Amino acid sequence: MDAASWDERYRGSELVWKAEPNRFVAEALAALEPSGRAVDLAAGEGRNAVWLAERGWEVDAVDFSAVALDKAETLAADRGVRLHTVHADLTLWAPAEATYDLALIAYLHLPWPDMAQVLTRAATAVGKGGTLLLVGHDAANPEHGHGGPQDPRVLYTTEQVADLWRPHAAILRAETVMRQASDAEGNSCTALDALVHAVRRSPRRRARTLQRVWPPCTSRRA
Repeated sequence: MDAASWDERYRGSELVWKAEPNRFVAEALAALEPSGRAVDLAAGEGRNAVWLAERGWEVDAVDFSAVALDKAETLAADRGVRLHTVHADLTLWAPAEATYDLALIAYLHLPWPDMAQVLTRAATAVGKGGTLLLVGHDAANPEHGHGGPQDPRVLYTTEQVADLWRPHAAILRAETVMRQASDAEGNSCTALDALVHAVRRSPRRRARTLQRVWPPCTSRRA
């Protein structure tokens, strides 16, 4: 989807996504002491960016949908915090090196060459000792999970992201995680997300990897 399509999707008074932060983002970053500047890439309506601002971060929220950023600013105002919104195409936006102390990428899906460029720029934009966090739909999700993009060209594995970041950062965690979802008929399903958490420094240890057996959707009528 291009920016105009996302603008149309975000248009309207209701939030497309929840106002609360993504569960995996909150769990991964809850113990991190706010230490300066953060950037939320593909911030959308600001659910994660506003949560970071509430915790004391100075946040840049970047997205190519102007409508989404307007809603992010409204959400921030409602919560009594400030965001600096940046209307930009992430395939073209290039922040200066060592600008941020935290870079968050949540559910951004682009063809891998573009995605790799965005992830590399995110890594170099974070100063030494800073944090990198990616959460997104895992490449295994179309076959073993539910929802999200079905085009394998815009999906990725934890290994792809970790390998890309490893020259720039120590990989603390690289794992496919399960999230509860519902299908169109209201059946309980499992969605598979990729989660990679890293610290901007020389690598010191291997990523933790887990192998799981993914449960199928189960009908509530069963």
